[in-house]
Amino acid sequence: MASIGVVGGSGFLGAELLRLCSVHPALDVEVVTGDTQAGTTIAELYPSLAGAYPGVRFTPYDPAALDGLELVFLALPHGRSQELVPDLRNRVKRVVDLAADFRLRDAALYPTWYGEAHQHPELLSEAVYGLPELSRDALGSSTLVAAAGCYPTAATLALRPLIDAGLIEASGIVVDAASGVSGAGRDKFPFCGTDENFAAYGLLDHRHTPEIEQCLGAQVIFTPHLAPMNRGILATCYARLTDGATSGTVMDALHAAYDREPFVIVTDAPPSTKATSGSNIAQVTARVDARTGWVLALCAIDNLVKGGSGQAVQCANLSLGLDETAGLSLVGLYP
Repeated sequence: MASIGVVGGSGFLGAELLRLCSVHPALDVEVVTGDTQAGTTIAELYPSLAGAYPGVRFTPYDPAALDGLELVFLALPHGRSQELVPDLRNRVKRVVDLAADFRLRDAALYPTWYGEAHQHPELLSEAVYGLPELSRDALGSSTLVAAAGCYPTAATLALRPLIDAGLIEASGIVVDAASGVSGAGRDKFPFCGTDENFAAYGLLDHRHTPEIEQCLGAQVIFTPHLAPMNRGILATCYARLTDGATSGTVMDALHAAYDREPFVIVTDAPPSTKATSGSNIAQVTARVDARTGWVLALCAIDNLVKGGSGQAVQCANLSLGLDETAGLSLVGLYP
């Protein structure tokens, strides 16, 4: 068993990590921190986890308590991880960060998109971007992983094979994506503010834009939406076709990229968030509209699993030399 810690275990991503680790055959959770909930039992905050963590309490962050652990997950708000990682890397063997602190290769992008300079830009080149479908080989020897963001995961899985195959133009791409409210964190949106409502936000300046462009090597206009559901992301992406592409061509490109991937399903039917809920699966499809010269590519994921904690566990499995699928569900919850 690999000894692990979850720093920031009281948020939704932290709780999802605890859920996934509770059924993982090779991960043993030894430390769970949650500064705002220190002293509270996990079961009090998340009764769904009571059977797996009876009597376990959230503790304040104490780096010494993590000494010698095989791996630590950081499920913290952006900006906090970069404060901890330099010291933490001397204490533990591997770090998987679920925030955006080490995702962007260009440090100059952080002031523009995140409002402040990166505190340790020298570490950006050492971090492996944590989207296994793109960086599986590098993850196998990684000690610092920047798990991919939820929206970038959906957009990249939908579009990257089409770009790599030269089927779409690498400029003027439109990504229109909707997410469940859990993507905003545990306390941000009350029920009455989101129920029976569907709204766009982050117009032209959402923080995931440069990450999507980095993943795709393409210019993107990205508009996120908040949907009245707990979980899920559906990304609907539009790109200009190059000459000669058909629906069959673009579907062939998706199949070539993903038919051997354990967590990506290419589907003829339009993907749905419900089909991926609770699982680490991404569903993708694409169509060509010959009338307008555009391709339509779609991807559905659970934002807390393949878009967050599940992806982090998938990366951890690779980093630790475990079966990549260990502890991760291939099937969604329905209804």
